[in-house]
Amino acid sequence: MKRILLITLLANLLLTSCNSDKPYSVTANSVGPLTKETTTSELKTLFEKDSVVDQNSGLSEELNVNAIEIYEKGGKQLLSLMPIKEGTPKTIRTVQIFDARYTTQEGINLNSTFKDITEAYDISRIETLISSVVVFVDDINAYFTIDRKELAGELRFNMDAKVSEAEIPDNAKIKYFMIGW
Repeated sequence: MKRILLITLLANLLLTSCNSDKPYSVTANSVGPLTKETTTSELKTLFEKDSVVDQNSGLSEELNVNAIEIYEKGGKQLLSLMPIKEGTPKTIRTVQIFDARYTTQEGINLNSTFKDITEAYDISRIETLISSVVVFVDDINAYFTIDRKELAGELRFNMDAKVSEAEIPDNAKIKYFMIGW
């Protein structure tokens, strides 16, 4: 009996220590403790040491979609979550990362540059928007927004110009880091 108790205790300790080693890990299928299968009802348990705030996202009430924000107890925002609007239970569709501790296995986080992204991943596509450029990395279900202010000369002001990978400066900073499932 003591042997079974000891083995169970060691197994639990091992599993707990493995999970706590990477609370800010970002992969194609997870952001910290969140996965594609995480339901909104599980958030308070997963972030029991943090504050989970259900916000009206400003979208039409017919859509019945709320953003859910995760804050550290000190008030720093960690994540913003957008649940899937259909189905029950509701799962997470998009995660916006606000804290640079959330890092991919290749070391990419909010403090990374465009060069860091291109050295770590293959760029799937680039979409040019009015005030930004969105860089998609399908390998990790991520997209990174870079402000147009980071672009050179003509590209900064020409809203019709399509921006290519070669035209984004290596030192361009990430404005937004998002994971979409």
